Amino acid sequence: MSREKTARITVNADTLRSEIRDKSVRVLDIRKEEDYKKDHIPDAVNFPLSTLLADDEPSKVLQFVQSFGIDDETPVVVYDDTFGALASRVAWTLQYIGHDEVSLLDVTFSSWKRLGLETSLESPSPAKKNHSLRLQPQILATADALMEEKGKGAILVDNRERLNFLENHIPGAINMPYRMLASPQNILRPKDDLKRLMQNRRITSDSEVITYCGSVGTLSGLGYYALKSVGIPNVKLYVRSFKEWKSLEKPIERQSDANYWDLSAE
Repeated sequence: MSREKTARITVNADTLRSEIRDKSVRVLDIRKEEDYKKDHIPDAVNFPLSTLLADDEPSKVLQFVQSFGIDDETPVVVYDDTFGALASRVAWTLQYIGHDEVSLLDVTFSSWKRLGLETSLESPSPAKKNHSLRLQPQILATADALMEEKGKGAILVDNRERLNFLENHIPGAINMPYRMLASPQNILRPKDDLKRLMQNRRITSDSEVITYCGSVGTLSGLGYYALKSVGIPNVKLYVRSFKEWKSLEKPIERQSDANYWDLSAE
C-alpha cells in the first residue's frame, strides 16, 4: 500500500502566496539557472531539471532534497515555465523517494507574472535538514515488467503528440496527448473535463494505468498527475519511457493508416 498522504495535487497562486508569507512551504523552481536569476517566486530554490536528470539515483536526489531544507514533513510546491511538465517530473521523483507532501503550482511562472504577483531576485540559503529514504516502487514502471502488467489489465497511456504516437508506440497503448491536459489558464484542465477525457478512454477509478512519453518522463509526468488529480490511485510512470523501450529493442506497434489519420478527431 502507498504511504501517500496528500490529495493536494496542485496548489493555486493565492494559496502559495499565503504559505510563502507563513514560511510553511519550500518552493522549487525547475527552470534553468539563468532564468531563475532574472527573477523567480519569492523564497524559491532553483533545482533545474537538467541537474536532476544528470543523476536521478534516489541517494543523489535525497542529497539535493536535504540541501534544500526539506525534511519528511516539509510541504513542497514545484513550478516551471513549461506547462508543468518539467515540474511534474521533479515532483514525481520526490514522491518516489518517499516525500508525501509535494504539489504542483497550478500556473506557470509566466502566468504568475501576468497575474501581477510578486517576484524576487534573492536566492535563499536554507539550512540542511534530514530526510528519510522510503522508495515507493508502486509508482514506478519498468521495461521488464510493463508488458506483464498490461497482460494483467493495466492501461498504457502514451502522452506524446498524436503523430508521434501513430508512427510508433508500445503495443496496446492508447494516446492522450499532453496538450489535451491543460487549459489556457492552468497546467491541468478542470477535473470534470479531465474525467470526461479519461472516461472517453475507458479509464476509471479502478483502472491501473502506466504513463510514458518520449524520453525522460516529463510529458508523461504531467499525464501521471492529471490522472491522480481526478482520483485514480493506481498510476505508475514509466520514467525511462519510449527512448529506453526502443533501445532495448522491445516490440513496437505502428498505426497502419498513420499518414491519413484525422488529427482533429478529439
